[in-house]
Amino acid sequence: MKVVERYIMRRALAVFLAALIWTLAIVWTTQVLARIDLVTDSGQSALTFFEFAALIIPSIVPIVVPFALVVAVAQTLSAMNSDSELAVLNAAGASRWTIVRPIMFLALAASVFSFAVDNGVDPYARQKNRELVASSRADLLSLIIQEGTFRKIDDGLFLQIGERLPDNRLGGIFVADSREEGANLIYYAKTGAIIENGDEKVLMMNDGVIHRETLAGDLSVIRFTSYAFDLSAFMSASSDVLLLPKDRTTQYLLNPSPNDKVFQKKPNRYLAELNQRFSEWSYSLVFALIALAVAGDARSHREARIHPLITSIAIAFFVRWLGFFAAGNADNVPQYAYMVYGVPIVASAVATWFIVSNRTMELPVAWADWMTNFAGRFSDGWSALKLRFARRGASGQRAG
Repeated sequence: MKVVERYIMRRALAVFLAALIWTLAIVWTTQVLARIDLVTDSGQSALTFFEFAALIIPSIVPIVVPFALVVAVAQTLSAMNSDSELAVLNAAGASRWTIVRPIMFLALAASVFSFAVDNGVDPYARQKNRELVASSRADLLSLIIQEGTFRKIDDGLFLQIGERLPDNRLGGIFVADSREEGANLIYYAKTGAIIENGDEKVLMMNDGVIHRETLAGDLSVIRFTSYAFDLSAFMSASSDVLLLPKDRTTQYLLNPSPNDKVFQKKPNRYLAELNQRFSEWSYSLVFALIALAVAGDARSHREARIHPLITSIAIAFFVRWLGFFAAGNADNVPQYAYMVYGVPIVASAVATWFIVSNRTMELPVAWADWMTNFAGRFSDGWSALKLRFARRGASGQRAG
């Protein structure tokens, strides 16, 4: 590899790693916050939560890596064009492939990394996540005996314990059960206890009432001396680990078990997931070609065009949306599997044609003019707004 090629790859690699780390951090944070209820609802420790959060990372890496790469390539080439480095390379007689080779080498490494994570690491991380969620929901005792807080036991089933009494007894038991269609049940008992007999777990409530309200507004109240609320069925269901196609290994997707209930109901989902895994790695190469087609040539600063980074990201978003659209519909319509592979192939062919023919892939000039005018109007409006506030502040001081 030539000195110039090593220089380009080193600059692009530095920007790629920076963009990858920050993008992963942002996406990971949003995913973690969406699952914060694992701690708040199930009473798990912070260590379990962070373990759960760490296992999310492999699932977002194959999606984030191509976008980090298109940002790195477009930004690197745009900066080199601003510093007149691309113009110097052209004047020295260097071909466009001097720029293409190091970028494609970096894109190939990113594709291999994405393929390894998507097909090797992510399925096992998803399975471990499922096990953590199931175990947290099955840990009923740690869930319900926390004093003074409502806990969601199941969909439509909530429980609150007022206080813990000596001899493992519970005080102030409140249960809200809306799982029965057409009726809402509310249980209240002064005292109670959790009785375990093997796999059976029963909440025994003493000295309480049951309020039953129908949708028509009819209310009935039943007093009881003791009442057993069975929790075994709920616990056995919550402790089962249901593995979806995304949680399965690639080897399993190639040869699924005939006894798999999900496979029996929707066999196309396994094939769709397999097609997505075998095509998702290619988007790093596709996005690198798009960035090269947009920003890989020397251009004058006086030319009116949208910044190459914006153009590259806009085209990349559109291509990736087409890929997600095809993968999402392949579950129900198997013919969309052709589109799953066709989107990256066609996008690569189009970008390669722009590179080979020494053309520049860019958004229409009318779009550039519109965006430039919009940015100008926004800047003028913002300056006028700041001036108004400054004048109001000055007049207010004089009045004071």
